Amino acid sequence: MSAPVWEDGGWTPLPVLSGRVTADVCVVGLGGSGLAAVDELLGRGVSVLGIDAGPVGGGAAGRNGGFLLAGLADPYHRVVASLGRAAASSLHALTLAEMDRMTAMTPDAVRRVGSLRVEDEPAGLADCAEQAAALRADGFAVEEYDGVEGRGLLFPDDGAMQPLRRCRSLALQAVSRSARLHEHSPALDIGPGRVTTPDGVVDCAAVVVAVDGRLEQLLPELVGRLRTVRLQMLGTAPDPVVSVPRPVYLRGGFEYWQQLPDGRLAVGGFRDVGGDAEETSSADPAEPVQAAIEQLLRTRIGSTAPVTHRWAASVGYTATGLPFLGEVRDRVWAAGGYSGTGNVVGALCGRAAAARAVGGRHPATAFEGLA
Repeated sequence: MSAPVWEDGGWTPLPVLSGRVTADVCVVGLGGSGLAAVDELLGRGVSVLGIDAGPVGGGAAGRNGGFLLAGLADPYHRVVASLGRAAASSLHALTLAEMDRMTAMTPDAVRRVGSLRVEDEPAGLADCAEQAAALRADGFAVEEYDGVEGRGLLFPDDGAMQPLRRCRSLALQAVSRSARLHEHSPALDIGPGRVTTPDGVVDCAAVVVAVDGRLEQLLPELVGRLRTVRLQMLGTAPDPVVSVPRPVYLRGGFEYWQQLPDGRLAVGGFRDVGGDAEETSSADPAEPVQAAIEQLLRTRIGSTAPVTHRWAASVGYTATGLPFLGEVRDRVWAAGGYSGTGNVVGALCGRAAAARAVGGRHPATAFEGLA
């Protein structure tokens, strides 16, 4: 049951890296951000080799809630307060553009059905009102919502996706464009001009480390700036009675759920219920979080469908809620710390890291130095 509900089979594994090879850039991590970096580098005409410690999308990129959300981890009005209106507006617009790109690149994995933020408490609803006012002031789409899911906000530009399918599709596209990608090839040593794995060595001009959870373990310089947290989920058999047209998040994202096109439900959250035990690099589901998620499934969502999947993922958090992007070592660029909302922001940071690794620019390099 530890496999995510997104696993639909049919994946042909990529080879393990073996021997000494050369590339312009080595990308470490083949999740959403790493594969976005690979795509960016291919578009800039450089040779790319990518490695992952596990399979493509085997980390949080293929084990998350499948939400496609504009913006950063914090609601828009708080981003405005911390970064200023011009920077917040620019970054929000970048996420919307990246969502359009993701939809175009993997249309079989993305559904632009909008998303809901619902709140039960007066403080949460007041926060929704502030968020809506700030978004409207800068011309971004948002609507008040009052429905069976609860009261809050509808974001019509957002959507849902099948995250593991998206990663695998991006990997196959990259391979078809001459990228060399290798699974089950963990980076043992990362330095200027070289990445070493158990069975191979990559000689390269630059390295992009696009890993969210456990990034500070791979690059110890980031200890104290990022921390790894476990996020847990469960999935059900198809439920023909319940209808959830679009992804929903409650309590500012501490609970979230969506319904897949075949009727199955993917439900997660309650990191706060787990407390300090969720500050772990373990990706195994555990109590009491699983019990709390199942209670949400049975009471709030109202589903009686049997639970078929339970899983977890390691993600990176920063103290500010802003992503990390920067050169950690000479010619070693890293991106991570998406604070639980990495599907879109991660792709942008991967592209920005790739651009910087080859001496170029990208609009998302505005993330550099924020965390």
